[in-house]
Amino acid sequence: MPKITFVDYQGNERSVEASSGDTVMEVATSNDIPGIDADCGGACACATCHVFVNEEWLKVVGKPGDLEAEMLEVAEEVTEASRLACQVHISDEMDGLIITTPESQF
Repeated sequence: MPKITFVDYQGNERSVEASSGDTVMEVATSNDIPGIDADCGGACACATCHVFVNEEWLKVVGKPGDLEAEMLEVAEEVTEASRLACQVHISDEMDGLIITTPESQF
């Protein structure tokens, strides 16, 4: 099982186990990770699961698709590392993935 580390804007870390095929949003909400509200339930219809992918993981996670990129336009603090957690599907190669939640979502 891949392990994902969530880091909040203050630097507090929490590592959780994930299942391949789940989304980062599903893992976050099922583990009560603060800062990921997921108001639309993973339909890519809001930006309340906006996260930053650690730089060393950007190639593994990949770039946002067109719909996700449009939704990111309404998020705050967007950077090149921004993704919507509902659109990041976990694979075994993501073991050790580091995700940071933006301050604007707290």
